[in-house]
Amino acid sequence: MIGSSLSPSRLLNGERAVVMLFIGCIFFSLPVSLLLHGVVLSAVSLLSLCVELRAESSSSSLSQFKTRPGASSGIFLGAVTLPAVMLSKLIQLSRAFSLHQIEFEELNYLSMQYWATSASCFSVLIFLCWIMWHSNGSVHHAQHKAWDVIFSLSCIVLCATILILSGSGMQTAELLWVIVHGFVAVKLVQHLLDTFPSCASIGEAFMVTIGLVIYFGDMLACTTAKFDGYWVSSKAVLVESEIRRSEISTVIQGLLLGLLLFPVIFKFVLHMWECFYCGTNFGAGACSERGKALLFFASLGLIMVLIVPSWMQFVQNFQVHPFLWVITYVFSEPLKRLSLCIYWVSVIYVSVLRFYSISKSSKIERILLRKYYHLMAVLMFLPAVIFQPKFLDLALGAALAVFLTLEIIRVWRIWPLGQLIHQFMNAFTDHRDSDLLIVSHFSLLLGCALPIWMSSGYNDRPLAPFAGILSLGIGDTMASMVGYKYGVLRWSKSGKKTIEGTAAGITSVLAACSVLLPILASAGYIFTQHWVSLLLAVIVSGLLEAYTAQLDNAFIPLVFYSLLCL
Repeated sequence: MIGSSLSPSRLLNGERAVVMLFIGCIFFSLPVSLLLHGVVLSAVSLLSLCVELRAESSSSSLSQFKTRPGASSGIFLGAVTLPAVMLSKLIQLSRAFSLHQIEFEELNYLSMQYWATSASCFSVLIFLCWIMWHSNGSVHHAQHKAWDVIFSLSCIVLCATILILSGSGMQTAELLWVIVHGFVAVKLVQHLLDTFPSCASIGEAFMVTIGLVIYFGDMLACTTAKFDGYWVSSKAVLVESEIRRSEISTVIQGLLLGLLLFPVIFKFVLHMWECFYCGTNFGAGACSERGKALLFFASLGLIMVLIVPSWMQFVQNFQVHPFLWVITYVFSEPLKRLSLCIYWVSVIYVSVLRFYSISKSSKIERILLRKYYHLMAVLMFLPAVIFQPKFLDLALGAALAVFLTLEIIRVWRIWPLGQLIHQFMNAFTDHRDSDLLIVSHFSLLLGCALPIWMSSGYNDRPLAPFAGILSLGIGDTMASMVGYKYGVLRWSKSGKKTIEGTAAGITSVLAACSVLLPILASAGYIFTQHWVSLLLAVIVSGLLEAYTAQLDNAFIPLVFYSLLCL
């Protein structure tokens, strides 16, 4: 079916070529001890490429999912990104282990997370395969049937391969723990695509789903490991979760889990409220507006002040309420941290006030206006990464929690702020956002935050925490501005990205690195970044920005970070 509907030039488009180059760089850097992990990544890559080709060769294959208009399926990029990030981090930790700079438990736990990530990706890919076979069940052409047989057998063989490889050396309970991630990922990606139609491509939903499953699977591992006497298997399976875990990471995980689960809880509470209270005591208007708002803020306060901190104290053994610990932490270095907070608030206030008025009165292109916020991220985060990295971890988690809270209020139209927030956010949206869900500000914040969070443990690459700031704040911004004003030569006939813009983005990142490295050296960082990995990271991420139709804020920083770690 693929060969009959796609020309050779479309089989290997720009985005797929860049992803293959990205995977090839990781394979080239693999040590012998991680060859088995590389085989699994190659299996995931091959299957995801086949699924993407199959999906894009037939418009009805995955038509039951309403994806973001104007975006390709993105299955190949979405499926390989997180396993590649995990494998790059494993390569980095394997260097540290060989030098006796980390314990075996830390390396082993990350390896366990890699297997869980790969199993989750494979499970979602098999789920997409099943949907496509079911939707094409009425096709009876001989060439189509022959392809279906070959494709089905390939999926079965690859699925068996990954299960055998991931299960080698694992105990039964550990293998079960890995497989459970796959089942949860399938249900979550289906729920995400059904609940938020036209808000994301399949590849974007793919990566978000796998990221949430792995992140909160880590929380579950940390929690169950505390039940020594109650969960006999947890001590054997999840003992690796006892590796160094900071109070800040626990606070961030608790906040995010509570806010992500809150809409589900509030929906249930609201249903009970409407059934047993509103219908008898108040009119429909009071129930839908002020009563709903009162219930919303009361439920949110209960969860965030009582339930979530209780989990934090159970996991981390805080001596005081976790939020009191946060206040104490901030005031432990009041001059530095409070000054930084005042600086952040001032930058945000001036920028938002200025750009909001411009968006209302000016004819400046929306894409250029949004790039100013990328530059604002550089101004805010760059000094903090150098001088207050731990405090920045906490601040980024708090900012993400605020964004989630505001988005929940906007989506539910909670009185009196819901409509005001919706009108304000509409001034900064573009074609990738919708009235149902606005994701651009989330992707920018996470694109800057994830490399910083992932570098909070062992890190022998001083530029790795700056991956999001460099690729989005500088590279992506310069590529857009130069390409819009001076770009003539386009990468493709149908695309808007220009060669001049890409060259400007790559050059600006290299120039920023040449300035940043001496500053890091003067601040006490040891220069261990290889120029080969730096050049590859800048070039590959720049080409990905030029070719991808996905939400580049989400993918480019992770690709950049992965290649910096090699």
